[in-house]
Amino acid sequence: MKVEKTEVVIIGAGPSGSVAAGLLRKQGRQVLILEREQFPRFSIGESLLPQSMEYIEEAGMLQDVVEAGFQYKNGAAFVRGTRYTEFDFREKFTQGWGTTYQVQRAHFDHVLALAAERKGATLRFRHTVESVDVSGATPELTVRSPEGETYRVQARFLLDASGFGRVLPRLLSLETPSNFPVRGALFTHVEDRVAPGTFDRTKIRITTHPKHVHVWYWTIPFSNGRCSLGVVAKREYLEQFQGTETERLKAIVAEDPELTKLLKDAVWDTPARAITGYAANVKSLWGNGFALLGNAGEFLDPVFSSGVTIAVKSASLAARCIARSFAGETVDWERDYAVPLKSGVDTFRTFVESWYEGGFQDVIFHPNSSPEIRKMISSILAGYAWDKENPFVADSKRRLGVLEKLCAP
Repeated sequence: MKVEKTEVVIIGAGPSGSVAAGLLRKQGRQVLILEREQFPRFSIGESLLPQSMEYIEEAGMLQDVVEAGFQYKNGAAFVRGTRYTEFDFREKFTQGWGTTYQVQRAHFDHVLALAAERKGATLRFRHTVESVDVSGATPELTVRSPEGETYRVQARFLLDASGFGRVLPRLLSLETPSNFPVRGALFTHVEDRVAPGTFDRTKIRITTHPKHVHVWYWTIPFSNGRCSLGVVAKREYLEQFQGTETERLKAIVAEDPELTKLLKDAVWDTPARAITGYAANVKSLWGNGFALLGNAGEFLDPVFSSGVTIAVKSASLAARCIARSFAGETVDWERDYAVPLKSGVDTFRTFVESWYEGGFQDVIFHPNSSPEIRKMISSILAGYAWDKENPFVADSKRRLGVLEKLCAP
């Protein structure tokens, strides 16, 4: 069997893999990206957060993203019945990017992957990792090519950026159950035909079900007159609706009068899809010669669009650890990678849990909220979940708990 050697091999060419490759190429490292699919390919997670722009810029891919023609985004709007509130991410506590984009992931992921390749990474589509051995001095992978040929790859470091494919957690038995309830999503793309002036296309729109606080809809406008539309709920709720995925999604959308009115002229031209039990966790984010990036490690929930931000943050942290290792330093991957990454994830977790319990919804819809507190919350919604200067990051559970009690109806 043919054996190849490289410095860093990355499984997956999604945002975490491509950004990691860009950062590693800036260090002068040899990088091989193995992607199971052929890009462009569909993926959800289409509303970026401003914090992610810092890492895209750090990887030298900002111009590629800016020139791709995506929908400009500056905030998030929340709707519950006839109540409406919005956050402008430019008005936030933390310094940094306040704007970003809403993207069709098929195009966005392809843009980043080609940028990584242009920077010198070797990019292979339709190459599937079949087995991994991390017991030796360096990781070794067995890979199958599109032609069915099998070969091995040896590398100094292995990064798993396979997203929901979760290659290393599956092959190395690292998976552990998430403590989140089993939820599912139904989603599609529609030609929305929303009249100008009735819908702020620069913001993602999150709509809470009029009767069930744990059910919510996303409406993510794109730059071409289309939008991503989906609903998230516990599995038991979704199973009440019969028919095709499109018929079920239409029936659930019809339960919200405001969303129904907004999309009254929409053309449903794309079959809906479904995903269930997406929340995931692992025993460890790193091991002998490897680390897990983004969704390959842990995925919480789509409600605050944190997935891509966590993914590219993990790419940045891992690239820094690898740079130190190649410089001859001893790297403590738990202290220098896992702990800082989890600190931001845990901040998001606090707000996600509060959302589904209804407390955070009471906070954001409160009519007399403090402008300063709204700026702190805006920072977190913009992805700045690692900024310990923000009191709602440094002490998120206690401060949010106090705020929930003050805002309770």
